[in-house]
Amino acid sequence: MHKPTLSRKMFVIFNSALLTAITLLGIIPFIHLLSVSLSSNTAAMAGEVKLWPVGFNFDAYRYLGQKVEFFRSLGVSIERVALGTAVNMLLCFITAYPLSKSADQFKYRTVYVWFFAITMFFGGGLIPTYIIVKNTGLIDSIWALILPGALNVWNMVLMLNFFRTIPRELDEAATIDGAGHWRILWRIYLPVSLPSIATIGLFTIVGHWNSWFDGILYLNSPEKYPLQTYLSTLIMSINSQMTSVSIEQIKAMENLSEKTLQTAQIFMGALPIMVVYPFLQKYFVKGMTVGSVKE
Repeated sequence: MHKPTLSRKMFVIFNSALLTAITLLGIIPFIHLLSVSLSSNTAAMAGEVKLWPVGFNFDAYRYLGQKVEFFRSLGVSIERVALGTAVNMLLCFITAYPLSKSADQFKYRTVYVWFFAITMFFGGGLIPTYIIVKNTGLIDSIWALILPGALNVWNMVLMLNFFRTIPRELDEAATIDGAGHWRILWRIYLPVSLPSIATIGLFTIVGHWNSWFDGILYLNSPEKYPLQTYLSTLIMSINSQMTSVSIEQIKAMENLSEKTLQTAQIFMGALPIMVVYPFLQKYFVKGMTVGSVKE
């Protein structure tokens, strides 16, 4: 076994230090957010909280547990993620499958590939998109958050490239056995594409969960806002929470403030994705790189 050289040791040390610093840059903001939400009103407003709560208390979360608007918007976000992910993944599958075929199997494949690819570089703009959504009667409905971005072309290209790595002999064998394209897609292509599906599915889930601007554009009723839209309006508005707190509630929760309440809601809004992400993150490298190298 070869002994590591000095340059190799220095590279490992530098690389480890760099990756550790990047990891801390991603984790520290969430730790600070949690610490502020668990701190007293005085410490939070004075900016005394760093990475550990000052005047530890659960008043913000206790009040948040009684807040109907937060949980209503959380329910809308869950509904959006469920419907949006199902629609996105279905369209991604049925679009990527025919485009993964060769030109002799799908005559106009190149034309359709360019048709989809051009949308990645050029768009109609915000106003034309809003007009289309309005004229199709989607304004103020959950479908206004799902259908305008129903097919993510970038995800479709990733799935297309993965499908193209599947041996053509599998298609030929299934066709000889009498299987049609639908059966080949659902029984052969998708079962062997689980790493790519997990990666694209996570991209889709995170995209729907974090999206907030389309809720402001297309929804007129605040009670229909998804969680991120609700939180964005909460942060932009001054005293949006404390005006709804009665004198009795303030006396009961002396450590509750606008800042601690906002940080508690932001942390709770990010928590579901932080819980899901580690379980699917292992598929990222495999799902993104598989199919990129061809023999």
